[in-house]
Amino acid sequence: MYVCLCKGVSDHKIRETVADGARSWREVQRETGCGTQCGKCACVGKTITRDAITAEVMASANDLAYAV
Repeated sequence: MYVCLCKGVSDHKIRETVADGARSWREVQRETGCGTQCGKCACVGKTITRDAITAEVMASANDLAYAV
């Protein structure tokens, strides 16, 4: 689904940017341009970014766990 029509940014691109290391909305904006033109997509973009960051952090936390 396209999130930002002005810059042609999809939800997949936002998740990919987070998977590549972005850990804030500002970093996602810098990499994708999402929310930097008209701003109508900012709320949806932030929500997708927040969910993607949470998923990445939880996945990395699961990798650190070990059985005792």
